Amino acid sequence: MSLELNQSTPGIKVYTSRKTGGRNILWRLFRPHTLTASFVPVLIGSALAYLDSARLHLLLLGAMLTASVLIQAATNMFNEYYDFKRGLDTAESVGIAGAITNDGVKANTVLYLALACLAIAALLGVYICISSSWWLALIGAVCMAVGYLYTGGPYPIAYTFLGELFAGTFMGTGIVLLSYFIQTGTVTLNSFLISVPSFLLTGAILMSNNIRDLDGDQKNGRHTLAILLGHERAVKFLGGMFIFTYLWTTGLVLFQVMTLWSLLVLLSIPKASKAVRSFKGKTLPIEMMPGMKDVALTNTIFGLLLTTGLVLSIISKSFR
Repeated sequence: MSLELNQSTPGIKVYTSRKTGGRNILWRLFRPHTLTASFVPVLIGSALAYLDSARLHLLLLGAMLTASVLIQAATNMFNEYYDFKRGLDTAESVGIAGAITNDGVKANTVLYLALACLAIAALLGVYICISSSWWLALIGAVCMAVGYLYTGGPYPIAYTFLGELFAGTFMGTGIVLLSYFIQTGTVTLNSFLISVPSFLLTGAILMSNNIRDLDGDQKNGRHTLAILLGHERAVKFLGGMFIFTYLWTTGLVLFQVMTLWSLLVLLSIPKASKAVRSFKGKTLPIEMMPGMKDVALTNTIFGLLLTTGLVLSIISKSFR
């Protein structure tokens, strides 16, 4: 696959897909630091399914994992495309992938790559539906539509205070439950309860992004939750999301919804604390980039520790 580049852009180093630069541009378009929101819930849902059913379909796991990552990548590309089209992203913007504004990739190329990701995800979805239920086709279509409408369409979700809610619902809880369903053929109350931390931590990733972009988003007419709260209260809200996540998980252990192994997630508290501190007293977007990275890492570490806890619960169960 070749990357179509705008060679008329002055001062831009032009790459092709045959060079390492082209691959780097494509990788940045995927925004790898955000992909934790797509693969961590799959791991949690799949591990929980194995714990409950004592079986795991590895091909379905791989298909779900790949489709989730591709939908997340497509959402990121739609975001870059429409923010550029609306004049929100420039060469001076902080934190964007920058393929259009800095690398000279044509805007339409980014759009086509996003559509290609969705097309591949849809093909994987057909396999998943054949192996589980065709009702998932409707759910998958809704998920793809939300990914597009996040920044596309006349009323982008990203411009409202509902961004965290949609992100947490579809990329957090939704992926956990879908991953659980395709393995077990059902959704349980416990699987929903265990998906809540993914809901919160996925929303936290978006909240951190909106805190960083608060001033620029406000100037461009957005009404994100971070803007409505203001910087200081938004940072406190972010901290509250982390606190509730750990309290919720601890509560599930106390009520025996999960085993003691799940308390391994408490090891991620220092990273969450560091993430919140990284936003306090900061005013420039570039100063808040480390905080965004730590929020994403918190989600990754928490998810991997929870998955590990579920796996250890499976092992412990086998020795009873």
